Amino acid sequence: MYRLLAELTMVTHFAYLVFVAVGGFLAWRWPRAIVPHLTATAAGVVIFAGSLNCPLTWAEDRLRRRAGQPGLPRGFVDTYLDGVLYPERAARWVLLLAGALIVASWLGAYLRWRQRRYGACTQVRNGPVTQYVMPPDDEPVVPRWEEK
Repeated sequence: MYRLLAELTMVTHFAYLVFVAVGGFLAWRWPRAIVPHLTATAAGVVIFAGSLNCPLTWAEDRLRRRAGQPGLPRGFVDTYLDGVLYPERAARWVLLLAGALIVASWLGAYLRWRQRRYGACTQVRNGPVTQYVMPPDDEPVVPRWEEK
């Protein structure tokens, strides 16, 4: 049972890392996803920058030991990612790439939110020609997720 829980914790940890890396892109479609993404990213940065023990790593290590397996010899990233998914010498570049991906997703989410909020223009199909019409100044632009 403990082994199954340890494996489940490992899968959850991978899902968390994937969400931190690319979850900001979910906010392009579902703007409210930015709040859990910001929270997850902030927690990851605090754990990484503060050299703190990740609770998921701690849980997996304890569960593996309870199952009679050796615990994690190093942290989660060092055990499962460094030297496995990419060479250890590329760790800094992978970290920078992940950071750039996160910032790009936030920038895109902000630009899409701004477009929805303030709406640059509206498409109007007029036969074979598409016209772009600015909304009147007295008509508020309602974000897509608030429409009824």
